[in-house]
Amino acid sequence: MPSVQRLPHSLCLFLTEGSSPVSAEQSKVLSAVEDRMDELGAGIAQSRRTVALIKSAALAERERVSRLFAEAAAILQGFQSEVLGFIEEGEATMLGRSQGDLRRQEEQRDRLSRARHNLGQVPEADSVSFLQELLALRLALEEGCGPGPGPPRELSFTKSSQAVRAVRDALTAACASQWEQLRGLGGDEEELQKLGTEADAESQDPDSTNNLESEAPRDYFLKFAYIVDLDSDTADKYLQLFGTKGVKRVLCPINYPESPTRFTHCEQVLGEGALDRGTYYWEVEIIEGWVSVGVMAEDFSPQEPYDRGRLGRNAHSCCLQWNGRSFSVWFHGLEAPLPHPFSPTVGICLEYADRALAFYAVRDGKMSLLRRLKASRARRSSTLASPIEPFQSRLDSHFAGLFSRRLKPAFFLESVDAHLQIGPLKKSCISVLKRR
Repeated sequence: MPSVQRLPHSLCLFLTEGSSPVSAEQSKVLSAVEDRMDELGAGIAQSRRTVALIKSAALAERERVSRLFAEAAAILQGFQSEVLGFIEEGEATMLGRSQGDLRRQEEQRDRLSRARHNLGQVPEADSVSFLQELLALRLALEEGCGPGPGPPRELSFTKSSQAVRAVRDALTAACASQWEQLRGLGGDEEELQKLGTEADAESQDPDSTNNLESEAPRDYFLKFAYIVDLDSDTADKYLQLFGTKGVKRVLCPINYPESPTRFTHCEQVLGEGALDRGTYYWEVEIIEGWVSVGVMAEDFSPQEPYDRGRLGRNAHSCCLQWNGRSFSVWFHGLEAPLPHPFSPTVGICLEYADRALAFYAVRDGKMSLLRRLKASRARRSSTLASPIEPFQSRLDSHFAGLFSRRLKPAFFLESVDAHLQIGPLKKSCISVLKRR
């Protein structure tokens, strides 16, 4: 007879006390499951968009590459036809001239030979005929007076191989150089900065937001939506995380496990995953306090002191700051105030193709541009004093170098009551956070 398993005594007592604790625990578990399923649903949607984007981008790139190779092949084919035609034309011209000279010389030699033979056949007694043949021989001799034309000094079409060899060598060098750049083996920070400034005028990236008006629909940016999860291994001990989406600064330190990536002197936290190409968009809800949002290089040391380690106070990061009164942007220790009013929802758009970082105020499904940070092709030379001029000068000299690194979403909670949430948000998210 099979043995019957007995329930633990504590569980039996728990069940006999009533169903109220069970219902409360069930509601709590179901709520946590629902939140996790929402996060997974958002992640799945993001992954599907990423897969579709990769496939469409690869297909479009293959088509562009095939078209360019076909154009390059057509150019080489045309060049080959022109060179071969040039050789044939040069050969025909010079060969016709040389063959004409050859025929004339052969004809003259034949005339001289016949005249000499005829002179030898005339009897010595026939003085009249002898004089006639002698005169014919002299005329034939005078007709070809002087040496015949020599060989041409230079055959112009023989330089064709030199031209083709030069094209071949240039093509080989260009292919090798472009392949190294494609693999990321060539160029330094100065070259990257040069490419960045050239992209200002020449970029044709269809995903660029450079040509958008100051107000644009939010739906346009959502196709670049990037799901940001806060990395608990980077959070300062005075930051309390709520899952992977919310963070609040607290007075009492939290006993986080040791981590080499954890900030030790600044109340900052980074997002998981590093960004190194493409266009990314995410939103942040400023719930309370002084908050800075932006990006930071993955290899930036989290042990930097407070004055250099803060977001936007070094060349490895930049940010948008809300200081309780106004917005401003920070990069490499310089600040540029912005005249825009407070917006609780801020959109961040990182564009690797244009080497740009843009901040938007999000209201009622519309995006209002706060500031787009990007190095300009040439520094502006205005004689009027402006607080933004030194800031733009700093962007021109150092901002492109930021995009030579892998970047992470970064958050700095400056005041003791600072509190933010990663969006997009559902209507109930803020109230849930405040209840916690």
